[in-house]
Amino acid sequence: MTESAGSINTLAGKIGEAMSHAARTVPIGAPDDTAGDTRAAMMGRTFDSVADIAVCRDGRLVGIVTMEALLAADEGTRLADLMDADPPAVGPHTDQEVASWTMLRHGETSLPVVDAQGQLIGLIPPRRMMSVLFEEHEEDLSRVVGVMATSSEARTASEERVGRRLIHRLPWLAFGLVGAMLSAWFVGAREHQLAETVQLAFFMPAIVYMADAVGTQTETLAVRGLSVGVPLRHFVAKEVVAGTLIGAIVAALFLPFSLWLFADSAVALTVSLALLCSCAVASTVALILPWLLSRLGKDPAFGSGPLATVVQDLLSLVIYLGLAAALVTG
Repeated sequence: MTESAGSINTLAGKIGEAMSHAARTVPIGAPDDTAGDTRAAMMGRTFDSVADIAVCRDGRLVGIVTMEALLAADEGTRLADLMDADPPAVGPHTDQEVASWTMLRHGETSLPVVDAQGQLIGLIPPRRMMSVLFEEHEEDLSRVVGVMATSSEARTASEERVGRRLIHRLPWLAFGLVGAMLSAWFVGAREHQLAETVQLAFFMPAIVYMADAVGTQTETLAVRGLSVGVPLRHFVAKEVVAGTLIGAIVAALFLPFSLWLFADSAVALTVSLALLCSCAVASTVALILPWLLSRLGKDPAFGSGPLATVVQDLLSLVIYLGLAAALVTG
């Protein structure tokens, strides 16, 4: 009987890989070893884990015997007759979450880690897999509620003092204030245009609101998707199409209302086209900003809302007054 799997392979595993959780000093026996000899060989020795006995032939894993089966077996019973001859095994660089679910699905108490040739590296004991499952579960929950790497970070953000809250929020809101100033300047520069056709001013709040509403919906879905690891490319096309269709539906519903209210086809067409374009642009902005902040290592929960709002507002005004200049006052 061999005492240590560490003599077979002494590679060091990276954090998050199956190999980093493998116990190297484990009981190892041959298929023809008896239960009595295996029990005797284990006496007086210290192992990293004794949940299972690895059964190997020339260093290659051929089966696993549980400690319960070994203790209950007769003295002369061979390990070959006790072992699971087809145990699940993972490679040394398998992600720890994949390894933990592999163990659970197969109902094993230990998970063998083997190299490309089937040589045993070690056994991942149940206590290590429980730690991995808890860690991954905690991380997934934290991402769902806050797009943060760990629950400790999410808890810190929720419980931090007022001063820290201001530090985290005010810089993003400062960007929003600058954007609001730009919007005010842009509208002021078009004062003569609005004075010529006063009706144009009536619809500005509606256009800005619809763009913000559509953008907020898209932004929520984007942050939620990024928080659970869904790549942006998996939903960007669908969201842009959805935003455009929403804009088209709103525009189609608004056109007859505007015609009935003001009896001005140019104004009605301008407002409808602005609603269509603003909703489509808002969806795009709401997708890009959370992704960009996430790539920069910033929490989208703080920054994407203020930034997306001011960018959407400014673009909506540019689109609306640009269309008005072309169709109404131009």
